[in-house]
Order: sequence, then structure tokens, then C-alpha cells
Amino acid sequence: MRFRQMLFGVAAVATLLSGCGSVRDKRMSYNPTNFSAPDELPVQDMLATYRVGPGDVVTVSVFGVDSLSGDRAVDPAGNLTMPLIGAVPAAGKSTQELGTELASRLGARYLQQPQVTVTIKTAVARTVTVDGSVGAPGLYPVPDKTTLLKTIAMARGTSQGANPKKVVVFRQINGQRNAAAFDLTTIRDGIDPDPVIYANDVVVVDGRETNATWMALLQAVPVIGLFARVY
Repeated sequence: MRFRQMLFGVAAVATLLSGCGSVRDKRMSYNPTNFSAPDELPVQDMLATYRVGPGDVVTVSVFGVDSLSGDRAVDPAGNLTMPLIGAVPAAGKSTQELGTELASRLGARYLQQPQVTVTIKTAVARTVTVDGSVGAPGLYPVPDKTTLLKTIAMARGTSQGANPKKVVVFRQINGQRNAAAFDLTTIRDGIDPDPVIYANDVVVVDGRETNATWMALLQAVPVIGLFARVY
């Protein structure tokens, strides 16, 4: 993500996530009408940091060996199957890393100094970041979009001490970093709709375990840009 390329102030943590009780933040709107679909990342930006995932199709080119070259799909377990070497773990690797791995395995027994390149033909796996007071913070694959409740479930739900009434979603819209607040309790009760979460969104659950993760996250978001368009 481009988060690492930006600078921001740690003071924003206190501004947005003050307090740990299970209450809504009165300073934030819980009716994000203008929180629309995110900007589409340029292909070159996406591929620069893209990690192969289940369902992706890659083109493998082994120089001088047509029988080993061709399109290959990554199976649900995250493996790529190649002649001679069988199943090779592919999920989570960049195309360069995967090419190096294939060359290493082919060179170990079958070819002398093989030249292997891997390119993305069809990209399926994208990720959403879940952080804060959840059971397992991290990056989770989504095909294109999902819902907030499903996203929280992928991260093993909210942790003890979480504030389910204040979940903040960050998204880039029209070139600006936007944020919107959601209340998991009213969504679960069917009072509010379960919002759509898109690939590249960042979902943060407020609570006792949130401060450290927000310190790392907010260092990548300019404070002015962050709060200029919070709905």
C-alpha cells in the first residue's frame, strides 16, 4: 500500500480514538452517505506490491523449455503445480519471488541455471487490512469486495476490551484518504446495513488494544488529509 510513503502525526490517535468504553464517538457521523467505492489503483501500482493468492492465474516462462512454460492457476491451498517439481507454495509471494523459487527447484535436479519469469495473467486475490482490537489483526484476502461483518469475522472477531460501537474504515476516494465510522451492534441487530468493504480498505476496531496499532497505521496518513473528509 502507499501508506508507507506518507507522513503523519501521532496526535491523530487521540483525536479519533479517545476512550475505550463501548460507546459511539459523538464527533463522527455514523451515516456515511458519501463514503463511496474507492479509487481504482493503477495497474502498475497494484502489480508493484501484488502478492500471488489462490485463484490467480500466472504465466510461467522457462527460457528455452516450452514444455514447462505456460499459464498456471494457483489452487485453493495456495500452491502452483509444475511438471517435474509438483506443487510449489505460491500464495503470499511476489512474482519475482515465485520465479526465483521455481528456478531453484528446477535447477536443483533438472536444469542447469534455468531462467524463469512469472507474470500475473489474472489477478483475483486482493487484501483488506484489519487492525486494532480484533482477535487476529492482519491482511486478509478478498476477491474484490465483502462486508464489514465478514471482514471482522475473518480477523476472528472483536477481542476482549474492544469497542464494537466504533469501527473506522479508511478508504481512498477521489485521491483523498477518507474515513467513516460504523457501529457493529446496530449492524448485527439489523438496524443498520452491513456496509461493503473493498480490497485495499483498512478496518480498525477501537478498544484497549488499538493504540499501538494505530500508532503504526497513522504514521502513514497525513493528519490533514485524514480528517478533511471524515463523514
